[in-house]
Amino acid sequence: MKPLMLLLGLAFSFAMAANAQHNKVRMADNPQTSPQGNGVKSKIITTPCAGFMNNPGVDLQWKPVMSPIRIMHRSKPDSAVQRLKAERLKMKLQQEAKKVTGVENGSQSVVPTIGSNFAGNTNNDMSPLDNSLAISNNGIIVSVANTTIEYDNMQGQNIYFNDLISFIGDAAIEGVCDPVVIYDSGSDRFIFFCQVSPLNSTKSKLLIFFSKTNNPSDGWWYYKLTGNPLGNGGAFDYPKLAVSTNELYITGNLYLDNGNYDQSVIYQIPKNPGYNGETLNWQFWKDIAGGPFTITPLSWGQQGNYGPGCYFVASESSDASLIHFYNLTDDMSAADEKLEYHPVNVTPYKVAPDALQSGTAVKLNTNDCRMLSGFYLEGTAHFVFNAVYADGYCGVNYNRLDVSALTNQSTTFGLNGSDYCYPSVSSFATDKTDKSVMIGFLKSSSTTFPSIRVVNCDHDFNWSGSTEIRAGDAYVSYTGDPERWGDYSGTCRQHNATRPTIWLSGMFGNNKNVWDTWIAEVYGTSSGIIETASDQKPLHLFPNPANNRFSLEFELPSPGTVKISILDGNGKLIKELFSGRGQKGKNNFSFNKENLLPGIYFIILKTDDAIIKNEKLVIAG
Repeated sequence: MKPLMLLLGLAFSFAMAANAQHNKVRMADNPQTSPQGNGVKSKIITTPCAGFMNNPGVDLQWKPVMSPIRIMHRSKPDSAVQRLKAERLKMKLQQEAKKVTGVENGSQSVVPTIGSNFAGNTNNDMSPLDNSLAISNNGIIVSVANTTIEYDNMQGQNIYFNDLISFIGDAAIEGVCDPVVIYDSGSDRFIFFCQVSPLNSTKSKLLIFFSKTNNPSDGWWYYKLTGNPLGNGGAFDYPKLAVSTNELYITGNLYLDNGNYDQSVIYQIPKNPGYNGETLNWQFWKDIAGGPFTITPLSWGQQGNYGPGCYFVASESSDASLIHFYNLTDDMSAADEKLEYHPVNVTPYKVAPDALQSGTAVKLNTNDCRMLSGFYLEGTAHFVFNAVYADGYCGVNYNRLDVSALTNQSTTFGLNGSDYCYPSVSSFATDKTDKSVMIGFLKSSSTTFPSIRVVNCDHDFNWSGSTEIRAGDAYVSYTGDPERWGDYSGTCRQHNATRPTIWLSGMFGNNKNVWDTWIAEVYGTSSGIIETASDQKPLHLFPNPANNRFSLEFELPSPGTVKISILDGNGKLIKELFSGRGQKGKNNFSFNKENLLPGIYFIILKTDDAIIKNEKLVIAG
């Protein structure tokens, strides 16, 4: 943070116009900044609106959730990455034997401070959460995870809750995953995305929802775009979203039905027709120079948008000293737009081995060095990803790329003895020339349970100490070893706050040994404590919520109507929890059992008037 600019919000420039728009910068005219390749543009594709969606939410006290069992992510097959991770895990375990005590590399006094905070999306105990959230200028938070969507106000009051299948309300959709939500501050609208699961070329769809107004409760315009744009047996996975002044960009990786990685693509979509429920005329980019894996589009980091076109970044998945930078030169309306490729040399980075947890030998999957999050602001591209910090431990790799000169500065934040993973970055600046950021991330170690933290990096590249958002209650172990961790956490700047403020959503280990979500407001103060590796008993700053979810798994031979009710010990109906559509194959249902007094209850599951499940539930006193 620039000196004195945080104090009392002096000269705080959030008084800028609510819909301010900004221009891209001119790249320096020299051989070092000449494009080294391009992408190939598709023909224009027409997709009509699939309908207007505003399905009612569920009972906010019981929060029943119906969801198919999620298909796991595919990943780019890379034996070199797995070999390096295995070698570095041995190094890490050697360090563990020495019980080395480390200290975070923080030095500046402005540290993150937690404001309003509360429990977020619940888990169905069957899939990692892939947290994402956005907050509007009128203070409505939309938070999504792999099975649920909810709206909250800034005090944590739940306004709307539903499972994603019921929210979508499309009988043709059997399952979804990888939800992402963003707030377009230039248009004062939300955009929600999820993709069809399971991942195969015949079913792959991108489901896009544009909010009708700045209030998500007013409903969404719904679109279904092909997830097999090349028509070669591919399926779309690992989405990233951003907006410019006029367009929406969705990036993802295509995988063939045989499981092999094909290529990364960029969808270029005019956004205003989506906000109005009109037909979308869009295109995509393929055969992108540099062969990137997991491209991240960059929205403007503060109030408003920039354009025309958009900037994109990608890192290598394994050890490298290169960043792929892309300049989409113009909007679709220009007709002569190009996707220009610029390789940028950076400080070498290395893939980190899987992370450790307290209380179990089950590790947490750190994935690789793929790009995770970023934004663009006044000539600088900011972005983050996982990489080795020291001695085999994972840290946050944060970069600032000068777009005009195509030069990059990078730094890594971490703690020897702990793994810091899955960062998400947002601007924490007082004006558009200030380069300060807040970065949310997930932490675990052999002496601590998986938790959520946040750190500040100021204008002059000085780190604060990190602040704990939510401590873990227990280790996580329910899908395998290594356990899925991520694939991403979410941060979002609150653009009209009276001081720099972000909101963060991430996941922590709960006392059922599965993931749970916490949402928090983060601003800055001038005091704090640097985290050390000897902190084996983290302070629980927030109430530790009781284990209040009950989950029921069942399998259907074909799609059909499902009714789920709860009866007391005498057979009296207490509540019809769910009446709706179940999908073929495995389904998972969960609800909040805090409303039940101690005693014995029965969960009755019916389909076509036949009881297929009768589950006893005991609520202890």
